[in-house]
Amino acid sequence: MSANRLSDKELAKYEQILLREKEETLNILGKINDIQRKGTKDRTGDSSSYSLHQADLGTDTDEAERRVFYINRENEKMKKIIEALKRIYDKTYGLCEICGERISHKRLEIVPYAKYCIDCKSKEEKNHRK
Repeated sequence: MSANRLSDKELAKYEQILLREKEETLNILGKINDIQRKGTKDRTGDSSSYSLHQADLGTDTDEAERRVFYINRENEKMKKIIEALKRIYDKTYGLCEICGERISHKRLEIVPYAKYCIDCKSKEEKNHRK
């Protein structure tokens, strides 16, 4: 085992954290999907899912766009969680994909699906902004 790699005990700990994150994300996505399915008719009592007033239509559109934003954000998070779980199973979790150094426990506690150490992530963000 490489000196940088996490122990099996540490990997198991992060696996549980990621599985909880996955469950929470699935719950959020489920709630958003329930709201999408119900539409606006539950709020208004109208059997139509279309708003009758122009201001209501704008509000409905804004809410729909916000739900799409949240769905996309949660789907991205789910992809990152699944990728992190794969790294746990192949025992590369906790190692920066750029420099190969260990990602700090502090960072993994905050962002359990992190794949870069803080230095490499900062460099990547600077390059991305350019």
